[in-house]
Amino acid sequence: MVHAQRHAINHKVAIDLRRSQAQRIKAQQGRDGAACPARKRRKEFKGKNGRIKRQKAAMFSKICTSKHLKVKATGHQIEVGFFGWVARVAHVHQFGRQDRVSKKGAVYKYPERPLLGLSEPDRTSIRESLLRHMEQNKDASMQTSTDISYQMS
Repeated sequence: MVHAQRHAINHKVAIDLRRSQAQRIKAQQGRDGAACPARKRRKEFKGKNGRIKRQKAAMFSKICTSKHLKVKATGHQIEVGFFGWVARVAHVHQFGRQDRVSKKGAVYKYPERPLLGLSEPDRTSIRESLLRHMEQNKDASMQTSTDISYQMS
């Protein structure tokens, strides 16, 4: 297959993988399907009733958007991950590290919440997607290899 075709196929596969990772992050599940540990209750909301108490925002609601969950694909590899300050936040949660709650706040050890990782269904969908794209481009790649063989002789 030509490098450009491999790049296009890898990019499509990476977008599919990003979509599945984002859905899993939104559902707050690990790669094995287990639920992530719940967010710690904030002291200032204890005893409050009404609208303020109902503001239980889902964790990671913004970082699973395509603005933060980036895709990088070349002819040889696929990368789906976080970059910049979001990568630091994701790293802390992925591996359960310590970090400051706010700029001058207390240090807190976050529980391990795996955001990224390949599950068996992800691996299966990658394999099926690659096979489907290769099947669609089989005629084009056969023609390209034939063209190359003519040029070499």
